[in-house]
Parts: sequence; structure tokens; C-alpha cells
Amino acid sequence: MTRTLATIALVALVSPLSTFGAIKTETVDYKLGDQTLKGFIAYDDAITDKRPGVLVAPEWWGLNDYPKGRAKQLAELGYVAFVADYYGDGKVTEDPKQAGEWAGQVRPNADKFRALGEAALRELKARPEVDPDKIAAIGYCFGGSAVLELARSGADLKGVVSFHGALATSKPAQAGDVKAKVLVFHGAADPMVKHEEVAKFESEMKSARVESKVVQYEGAEHAFTNPNADSHGIPGIKYDEKADKESWEAMKGFFAEVFK
Repeated sequence: MTRTLATIALVALVSPLSTFGAIKTETVDYKLGDQTLKGFIAYDDAITDKRPGVLVAPEWWGLNDYPKGRAKQLAELGYVAFVADYYGDGKVTEDPKQAGEWAGQVRPNADKFRALGEAALRELKARPEVDPDKIAAIGYCFGGSAVLELARSGADLKGVVSFHGALATSKPAQAGDVKAKVLVFHGAADPMVKHEEVAKFESEMKSARVESKVVQYEGAEHAFTNPNADSHGIPGIKYDEKADKESWEAMKGFFAEVFK
């Protein structure tokens, strides 16, 4: 691990791409085989040059307002942000049972999980606003797992950021495969991703010689970046304003480094 990556969690750099133009958003239809997917794109239409693209993988609730809001924030920083659809037809739910069912149809199959992410990456890279050589991915909870699977698969990414995502996999990273630098933000009090899983992930990254870092926030639980996390009444899921803001600032510093 280089000094650059080891210190990014303390760096709060605003992208030099930032402008004050109007943020344009739209729904984008794309395909994986016969499956119809509906992504969401956000970008600043005042920027005329090609710019880095960031894939956003949502929580298990699907493509709701939370990942769309994060995409808009990324667009305000000067990036083109594309929210991937992992369930098809842009489906969303507020029912944890339904969310668990949908996620359970995708996440256990690593090949399918990765293929859905790769389909979204192809769509993002093909956008005329995007520099296809400067792509990163971020994800939240279920989406954090999704972008880590993309990194493990050897996807052509500069960086990957997981916010409170599960870290286990059925297909661990292999030495020489991972192109992306990896940054993980984890709640130290997260009962859904236990310390043993974190330790195993760190060992996996070390064995695969991946430039990576895990940042743990003391007292933070699962879904700590989502202000609506508490509304579901699920034990162990709770918003943490401090961890949310610090992790977002650290992500900005990370992108400033990987997109140089």
C-alpha cells in the first residue's frame, strides 16, 4: 500500500472539474442479454470536455432516490455518474423482505452479479461526455458488494469505493487480476459485516497484491451514509452524520488521486 492511498482518508480535496452549470439527469435503457435495465445518469451539461465517469451501485432497495441523489452530487463535482440497475426495469421497494428476495436472486451468483455491473460500465463508457480511460465505481451496502465484485473481476477501473458493503465473496481476488485501487468504508459497529469478514477481506486484498485500504468508523452501524436508514426500523441499521460526511470527503480525495 502506497503512502498516497494510505492517507487519502484524511484528504478532503474538491475535484478541479467542479463547475456551476446545470445538472442534467435522465433515465437510460440498456440491456444484459434479454433483460431490460433502466439506469440513471447525471452530469453537468456546462462542461464540454470529456470527463471521468463514476458508476454508482445502489443499496438493496433498488434504484430509488438515494443513489440518484448521490449521482447528482457526483455530477456537481464534475463527474458523469451512472446508477446501475441490478434488478431490471428500475425496480424499487421499501419492503425489506422484497429487497432481500431480489438481492438473493443476484448476489449469490458472482458471475451474474459481475455481468450486471459490467453491462452498466459499458453503458457509462459509451457516453459521449465520458473519458472511457477514467472510470471508477462506488456502491452502498448491496452496491458496495457489487463494486467490489467488479474490482475482483478485473474490470477496467481506476478506483472502487465501497460504503458499508458486505466484503465476502465466492470468487476471491487473484494476484494480477485487479486493476482498481480499492477503498472500503466500514462501520466498526456494523453487526451485519463482522470483524472476521473485514479481516478476511484485508487478507484477500493483501494476497492478491491489491492497493487497498479499509477505513473503520467507530460506533457507526450498517447503512451509516443514508439519512433515511433509521426509517426502516431494522436493528443495526442507523445513519451516522459524522461517518457519512467524512467518508464522502475521503472519497473525493481518493478520486483526485486516481483520476490524475
